[in-house]
Amino acid sequence: MSEILKDHPAAAETAPLSVPLAQPRLPRWAPAAIALGSAAVGAGTGLAAGLDSKVQWGLIAAVVFVAVSFVLAARVEGRRQAKDRLATSLVWVAFLLAVAPLVSLLWETLERGSKVLDMDFLTHSMGGMLSDEPGGGVYHAIIGTLEQVGIATLIAAPIGMLTAIYLVEYGRGALAKAVTFFVDVMTGIPSIVAGLFVLSFWILLLDNGYSGFAGAMALAILMMPVVVRSTEEMLKLVPNELREASLALGVPKWRTIIKVVLPTAIGGITTGVMLAVARIAGETAPIVLLVFGNPLINTNPFEGEQSSLPYYVFEQWKVGEDAAYDRAWAAALVLIAFVMILNLVARGIARWKAPKTGR
Repeated sequence: MSEILKDHPAAAETAPLSVPLAQPRLPRWAPAAIALGSAAVGAGTGLAAGLDSKVQWGLIAAVVFVAVSFVLAARVEGRRQAKDRLATSLVWVAFLLAVAPLVSLLWETLERGSKVLDMDFLTHSMGGMLSDEPGGGVYHAIIGTLEQVGIATLIAAPIGMLTAIYLVEYGRGALAKAVTFFVDVMTGIPSIVAGLFVLSFWILLLDNGYSGFAGAMALAILMMPVVVRSTEEMLKLVPNELREASLALGVPKWRTIIKVVLPTAIGGITTGVMLAVARIAGETAPIVLLVFGNPLINTNPFEGEQSSLPYYVFEQWKVGEDAAYDRAWAAALVLIAFVMILNLVARGIARWKAPKTGR
């Protein structure tokens, strides 16, 4: 073949070049090795430069990781693949930067809150206890949080779901636009404003006392727009073919909504409600204004002052003693566990009610 190409130069110019089919690639362990090397370089540079902050070490390691990944990929795999690895590296760095504060917060809370978190802490209140001495518990705050969040859910969930049903199924014209506008406005209302509204109307104007129910009303105001928006989006995902098939059989629209639309979207609606509950469980500002705190166990949310987990954390932090700080961290750990359980329940319900695929 080579002799023929020598005798015919024109054929040599047009003959295809032998190009390897397999493009050179970095080994699979290369990103992990680069990450470990970058971490070592970041720690070494931080120690040599006298940097005390681990965040600065991490930023140095991230820059080294991105640069080394791009250079190695450009030399071995080509510039196109190097650009892809650069984008992937930046995404991973951004993910780690977003997760690092959360992991740090969880670790700090777990480390400090586990000092006093036991069954006695969970089953006792602060009745008869001095704030600056060890002991006491969070039982009264747990009861207050469960009652206040439960009442707020009973108020906000039906109203929010019915509002979303109106906007999706019936809403037309100026009224629907006005409702949508006010729902958007309520989404951005600060929690302290909701607390001030209930304080001025329920306590000052109507002359009612501080109670868990007053705090629950403020929490319901904050929860309602979240329920409306999540339910509205879930109802929009229901195919119109299901509605049309039901209406074609002569089923009234209200019965179509109850028997077809809501069962189809019930998984997403329940998830949205649970996430809204998790969102209000940690609110502190309206509770400080309306519930007012109580070191004793009060199981009646409609009469007398109550406590809650967010207010208990604020109250113990305000004391400023080591024993109070330990109780505050333990209560914060209980609150985080409560919110995490709600999110897990929401995900479980969403998976349970998800449409089944396959034959």
